[in-house]
Order: sequence, then C-alpha cells, then structure tokens
Amino acid sequence: MRVLGVDPGLTRCGVGVVEGVPGRPCTLVAYYVIYTDPADDLSLRLLHLDRTLGDLVAEHQPVSVAVERVFSQHNVRTVMGTAQASAVAVLAGARAGLPVSTYTPSEVKAAVTGSGQADKAQVTAMVTRLLRLDAPPKPADAADALALAICHIWRGGTKAKIQAAAVAVRKAGRR
Repeated sequence: MRVLGVDPGLTRCGVGVVEGVPGRPCTLVAYYVIYTDPADDLSLRLLHLDRTLGDLVAEHQPVSVAVERVFSQHNVRTVMGTAQASAVAVLAGARAGLPVSTYTPSEVKAAVTGSGQADKAQVTAMVTRLLRLDAPPKPADAADALALAICHIWRGGTKAKIQAAAVAVRKAGRR
C-alpha cells in the first residue's frame, strides 16, 4: 500500500510518501515541504498548494491520502491557514478518486511512538528509526507527514478492512 501523508500548513506543508502493510516495516518513497510566501495573496498560495499536491499525487500514484485533522489552536489566524491547507489536501485526494482519511495529532503520535503525548522530537526520532533513515527528515513538517502516512498504513488499513467487513455483514443480513 502506498500512502501520501500531508501535514497541512499554509506557509509550510509537509508531504510524505510511504509504502507498507499493517504490522510490517514501512519504506520511504519520498518527502517534500511545499512552501508559500506569506506576502502572496491567499488565493495564489492555495493555488500553489493545490497544483503541487496534485502533481505529487499524479507522480507517486498513492492508493490513499492521510491528512492531519485540524485541531483547535489559540491563534485563530494560524488555524484558519491550516484548515484551508487541509481542505486543499483533502480535495487533491478526492480529485484523484482516492480515499482520504484524517487523523488527529494524538492518533499519529500514538501510532508511531506508542504515546499520544509524544513531542515532535520523539515523533521525528521514531520516523527516522521506523523508515531506517540515515538522518532525520527535515524540517519537522516532513517528518510529521511521514508519520501520518505510517499511521494510515498501520491503523487505516486495518480500520478500512474492519469497515468493509461490517458492510459485508450488514449486506448479508439484508438478504
């Protein structure tokens, strides 16, 4: 399973592409950080994110997209930009006809470190270890995007199988 993970941000948007199956080590395919200039008009920044994410989906051909779910922050301006970038990422997956899943930061941290309270340094260290990298991915936005992809492979794949089984059971009960 190849997954494109997105750590949404308007100024820095992390993107990580990982391959793997639940319960097995994953393999790094690529990672990127998409930058936009805060001085540019919002519409141009979102358009740049949209085009770049669309190009990365087309290039890497993932089977699904995992996006960090926007959580409440004290800075309304920051959360608005993150939410807008998140929507662009969700649309990039949907436009390609891919399933899109969202995960909270705590879910991602728990998946890769075993603790939903892990800090950024612990997440980066575990991503480096899990993907058997020589050096940590930088900046942290890239490591977070890779963590999202790993989380989806390990948890999302299983979750999708459980949901599919539940649908099959419901359909069988209607016959």
